[in-house]
Amino acid sequence: MSEMQWVKAPAEVVAAFGAALPEHPAIERRQMFGYPAAFVGGNLVAGVFQDRVMVRLPEDTLRALFAGSEADPFAPMPGRPMKSYALLLAATVADPAALRGWLERALEHGLSLPAKAPKPRVAKATKRMKTA
Repeated sequence: MSEMQWVKAPAEVVAAFGAALPEHPAIERRQMFGYPAAFVGGNLVAGVFQDRVMVRLPEDTLRALFAGSEADPFAPMPGRPMKSYALLLAATVADPAALRGWLERALEHGLSLPAKAPKPRVAKATKRMKTA
């Protein structure tokens, strides 16, 4: 089985995502797949993935996006697309107004989703010290 090689996100894509992400108290910024991402109520709603940005949207919006060739299905692993997510085209990511519009739609959709209960944190296992 070959290991998948992911590309480090270009600084300009990370900066564009950070600048276009709406300021909203419900947004939690954290990492996903090693890239900057936005969560609402524990749900992933948008994030950088390699040199593009992915967004979570309602199914009818996704169908229109894909039909108009404005985005690709988001498949972080080949052949395994994530349901409800689209990978925006590089031209959209490079257009601040367009990117902000899609991130606002993703935020709006995220606010409509039921919040996830936080997962309990698991304590790291400690090594036992043997005494002689």
